[in-house]
Amino acid sequence: MFAFGLCVDRRYLLPSLVTLTSLADSLTPRNRTQAAVRILTPDLSRGEARLMADLAKRAGFGSFRLRRQSPPSGAVMADTAYITDTAYLRFGFDTRFVDRPYLIYVDGDTLAVDDISTPLASLPPGRLGVVHDDFNPAIGQSKALPGLAEDQPQLVGRPYYNGGMWWLATALLPHIHTGVRTALRTGARYIFHNDQDALNLWALNRWAQDGTEVLHRVPDRFNTFELGRFLERSNWVRRYTLRPAERSDAALVHYVGSQKPWLPSCPPTPDVRLYRTCLARTVRQLDRLGHHSVDGAEFAEAS
Repeated sequence: MFAFGLCVDRRYLLPSLVTLTSLADSLTPRNRTQAAVRILTPDLSRGEARLMADLAKRAGFGSFRLRRQSPPSGAVMADTAYITDTAYLRFGFDTRFVDRPYLIYVDGDTLAVDDISTPLASLPPGRLGVVHDDFNPAIGQSKALPGLAEDQPQLVGRPYYNGGMWWLATALLPHIHTGVRTALRTGARYIFHNDQDALNLWALNRWAQDGTEVLHRVPDRFNTFELGRFLERSNWVRRYTLRPAERSDAALVHYVGSQKPWLPSCPPTPDVRLYRTCLARTVRQLDRLGHHSVDGAEFAEAS
């Protein structure tokens, strides 16, 4: 049994509801009733929390919990163009709150198109499942953790992972909390990609200390960047990745960057249109539940 975990602030309320809808659609009815939803939020009102709970219940999830929590005081925010310190709440999940053997953390700018729970079956004990980052392949070869390669050349070439999706046994959560706090305290000068850098720094510190691998690479299809939006305006992404902009095997599409698919200005690529279809379905479900204050129709219809 597992729980999906999301960190949601008011700005990401509607996108997170779309993500929940897609997660429900990706599971069989039986698996959906066995799955739980866990939400950490810094600012959702009681009405907004009830909205999320109502949608999760209507979608068929077997359990829903929401807890108000503040980001840690040591959070380092360098890249803040479209990211807030709410991102650090992902380090606030604990075993008691999750109340399931496994947690799948999901960013709120993602769309599940297939069952993303399957990597749990091949997860090695004591390791956190993550997907290789498309734009930051390795230490010393990207903007990730600037300065670390110069100070610790033995880390050059070590893989760097995206923090938008996790698969883990909840027993590992306390170790992640402690490790990330230490990484923020001792390596704040290296942080550029905010919480994602902090997570990778924890893993790199463990490897540098005693050769322990704490991250396990999950197949890329379980966290696939949507690249078509970028290629609509320039070819810059080709400097970082050679994979096709559109792939047919994606289990989860991740809409990284500031051009989000719920914004009318976002280029209407095939994956953006797929997202807006799910957005429109989510808004219809909210209407049936009597929640008329969240209106995403104008975004769903943008093309």
